[in-house]
Amino acid sequence: MLAILDYKAGNQTSVLRALRSLGVPAEITADPSTILAAEGVIFPGVGAAGQAMAQLTSTGMDKVLRDVVAMQKPLLGICLGCQILLEHSEENDTRALGILPGVCRRFLPEWKDGGELIRIPHMGWNTLEVKRPSVLLEGVDKDARFYFVHSYYTEPAPELVIATSSYGCEFTAVYGRPGLWAVQFHPEKSGRPGLRLLTNFYDYCREAARV
Repeated sequence: MLAILDYKAGNQTSVLRALRSLGVPAEITADPSTILAAEGVIFPGVGAAGQAMAQLTSTGMDKVLRDVVAMQKPLLGICLGCQILLEHSEENDTRALGILPGVCRRFLPEWKDGGELIRIPHMGWNTLEVKRPSVLLEGVDKDARFYFVHSYYTEPAPELVIATSSYGCEFTAVYGRPGLWAVQFHPEKSGRPGLRLLTNFYDYCREAARV
C-alpha cells in the first residue's frame, strides 16, 4: 500500500484517483503509523512553500517525513512536495525540509521562451531531457510530455539531477536518488507517461519491501 501524505496542501485526491485507476492500493493519511507502515510514500502538494512548511511543522509531518527517509522507505515528492524537500525556497523566504541539498528559485518575468516573455506561473506541457537513467522513467518515451504548474523551480545538487525541462531557463524536472525522488510536474495529470512513472514507483516500492 502507498501512503499519500495529507497535510492540507491540495491535490491528494487526484493522486489517489490516478493510483486507483492503475489498481494500486493507496490511502490519503496523516496518521504516522500508517505512513511508516506503507510500502512507499507520496508527498504531493500545491500552494505556497511557507504555508506548507507551517502546516508540516505544526502537525509533526516534517518529522514523519524525516523518519520515512531514515527508514529508507521509498518516497516520491510531487510539485510543491518536490520543492520543499530541499533546503530553502525563495517563495516566502522559507526554510524547507532540508532532506536533500538544494534550493528553490523563482522564475523571472524578464526571461524569454521561444522569443516571448514568459508568463508566470509556468503552466503547460513540456518534454524532459534525461540526464541520467532512473527506474522512475523506465518505459517513458523520450518525447513524452508532462503537465507543469509552478512559479518556482528547483536547483538541487548537480549529482541529484535526473531530468530537466525548459521554460525561460533549463530547470530540474526530476531529481533524487534510488528510493528518494522528486518531480516538478504532476504525473497524476500527465496522461499515460505520468501513469507509467507512478507504476514504476509502485513497482520499486514492492521490490524494496521484499528485501
